[in-house]
Amino acid sequence: MTFSHMDNEGSARMVDVGEKNIIRRTAKAGGRISMSPKTVELLRDKALPKGDALNTARIAGVMAAKKTPELIPLCHGINMTSVGVDFEVEAGGISIVAVARASDRTGVEMEALTAVSVAALTIYDMCKAVDKGMEIGDIRLVEKTKEEG
Repeated sequence: MTFSHMDNEGSARMVDVGEKNIIRRTAKAGGRISMSPKTVELLRDKALPKGDALNTARIAGVMAAKKTPELIPLCHGINMTSVGVDFEVEAGGISIVAVARASDRTGVEMEALTAVSVAALTIYDMCKAVDKGMEIGDIRLVEKTKEEG
């Protein structure tokens, strides 16, 4: 069995994508942070001690997506064209969805997953003073597409 990120001696290496065509790529990732109904209410009312958690988490998610190659070893820096992070406030927590787009030779799923992860961590950080029982989970790639010329 051969592994794309290992050389013949088993050492880590970055995959060479130089021969691939530049195409438009999109990835959608999701995740969830569970919390008490009281915390959801404070978050919805923007009454948390640290302020507006969702707006801060949106900015953090976008910033994180842009820094993905600095965080994930062997991840290519890509020509990202957009990142969006959205939330659905529910009775027992927040669902997070990130959509990342790029025109490049390799996919954008790591950027979308990183955006969701950091958005969830930011919500956790902003709510931890009022809720010690929060749980982050269900982080996953929902879909990825590519549009060839």
